[in-house]
Amino acid sequence: MSEAVRVRRGLEEAIVAGRYHPGDKLNLERICTEYGCSRTPVRDALQHLSTSGLVQIRPKHGTFVSRLSVRELAERFEVMAELEGFCAELAARRMPPAAAEEMTAGLIACEQFVDQDDPDGYYDANSRFHRAIYAGSGNEFLRQEAEKLQGNLEVYRRLQLRVGNRMVRSLGEHRTIARAILDGEPEEARAQARAHVKIQGDEYTEMVLGLQGLLQE
Repeated sequence: MSEAVRVRRGLEEAIVAGRYHPGDKLNLERICTEYGCSRTPVRDALQHLSTSGLVQIRPKHGTFVSRLSVRELAERFEVMAELEGFCAELAARRMPPAAAEEMTAGLIACEQFVDQDDPDGYYDANSRFHRAIYAGSGNEFLRQEAEKLQGNLEVYRRLQLRVGNRMVRSLGEHRTIARAILDGEPEEARAQARAHVKIQGDEYTEMVLGLQGLLQE
């Protein structure tokens, strides 16, 4: 894990857990000291957090924690669900062998991380699985848009895996999606992929409503 990723994940969890509140200005030097690193990985981490919407970088003023509404989060997941479903549908129609092999490898990796009870490792394998489906759609523009929004929602999808037995259920959903794609069932693949992401959005919203700071009515 790179220094920037370590800092980013630490800040993500700190913001979601309420250690930082909406409007708080993030002190670059203090973060460097807390994580024992130079400014470069901290700047990289903050840039990534800005992309996901957790922070706002204001030139000449600094970086501030964003205020994200439940509606805004739900809207993002609605769009993600449709993109995921469309990618899965197209993949069921025309996924090439190389993408199918990569999807299967991602699924196997997900199974291993479930056995290890490792949500962070599972999320990385989960991303590999989904990106193989995006590539398997055969639509480069769609792939790029899906990957962009996946990155935007990364913190929410990753932290949501820590709730209850979500990892186990997510793995079961992955198996169902993969089976539909490999069996060439586009309508089933689309329905299952949409439901997979919609479930994540609903369950994550329930979780964050109990946290202070990040989501506001």
